[in-house]
Amino acid sequence: ADGSAPADAADVQVKPCYDAHALLRRFDVISEMMEAMEALGWGPYQADHEDANGQFEINWDFDDALKTADRVVFFKYMARSVAEKHGLRATFMPKPFQNLTGSGCHAHVSLHDAGTGKNVCSGDGALGLSDAARHFVAGVLGDAPALAALTNPTVNSYKRLNAANTTSGATWSPNAATWAGNNR
Repeated sequence: ADGSAPADAADVQVKPCYDAHALLRRFDVISEMMEAMEALGWGPYQADHEDANGQFEINWDFDDALKTADRVVFFKYMARSVAEKHGLRATFMPKPFQNLTGSGCHAHVSLHDAGTGKNVCSGDGALGLSDAARHFVAGVLGDAPALAALTNPTVNSYKRLNAANTTSGATWSPNAATWAGNNR
């Protein structure tokens, strides 16, 4: 695979998100990565085909921020190594193909009391959030311009932002710092 197009010639659906057939055609690669993650104690619990042709997502159990950051870096190395072993190329470029949905590394974030381990996000406020959760979201939104420098470290990162519609019709890329009950 030279990387000029998704490696699976049969992965051509206009809206391929969650396509089980495409996932199963790459089962050898995905399962090898998940087995390695399981052996490392990461607790992988889900893999699926994402919105772009040739794009997949694997989720694993949460942990503290530093350990998770280390796992993200190692995951990229592992994914590239496993893909190469199978004659494929894994990329984490934010926008490798102009006509397809870009790739992102989203994070599911929760806040826990350091002493008790209790999740402090749930509450009686808007959208069922606690004051602490709303203050956390406000802090992230307030620092969004500075965070963009960390989360978008290359020129290619910005090709996802305000990108033209893709073949699936979605970009899944934020173009404003906002929040709501179902805001990507």
